[in-house]
Amino acid sequence: MGGLQRFEQRLEQLISGVFARTFRSAVQPVEIAAALQRECDNNAQILSRDRRLVPNDFHVELSQVDLDRLSPYDTTLARELTEQLQDHADAQSYVFPGSVRIAFEPADDLTTGRFRIRSQAQASVSAQSTYTQVRRARALLEVNGTRHPLQPPGLVVGRGSEASLRINDPGISRMHAEFTVMAQGESDPLIEVHDMGSTNGIQVDGRKVPRATLHDGSRVQVGHTTLVVRIVEEGDGV
Repeated sequence: MGGLQRFEQRLEQLISGVFARTFRSAVQPVEIAAALQRECDNNAQILSRDRRLVPNDFHVELSQVDLDRLSPYDTTLARELTEQLQDHADAQSYVFPGSVRIAFEPADDLTTGRFRIRSQAQASVSAQSTYTQVRRARALLEVNGTRHPLQPPGLVVGRGSEASLRINDPGISRMHAEFTVMAQGESDPLIEVHDMGSTNGIQVDGRKVPRATLHDGSRVQVGHTTLVVRIVEEGDGV
């Protein structure tokens, strides 16, 4: 029995066929499951001979009619789709950069029975900074929807537990890049970044460099993740 057949059987057992009857003339859950698999297959990036990186953040766009029909079961469906996608990843030696997230959203240009999927690889990020530190910082790093203070003397970005800003991206080394920050009185802080001998190096604003001076809006790519520098004016809320 294939993975998609097992997926259908699990759904029927969980919701006693109600879901299948509701969706008889609309988008079928197994169609979404198959499309999520294809999204991974089509966007797999080679990490090594036995490992490939695939997206982990999925947005399933549907017509408003289909979305309304799905809404009573969206939590159950998302959970089952996530489990099915994990099984597919295990079978194909795929690596997710973080936890799998599946969201259902309306799209005005889609008719009943049609859907599309947007995806991206988004690594999970962890740091020890507090909300107060973020609020008071003159400079910040934005990464995957999170903000982290850039304060003197700076911070180290990496995948290992020793890094002060940990990013679960398989393309990032354990100690990948160091951001140094020097206060300049009333002026904006001086911020620099340098590569720490990482496997894949760093790119700043699209150019691979060993080190660089950064400013507001600078984009630093480490592995498959982009970090954006933000200089905060005094009095601005974060």
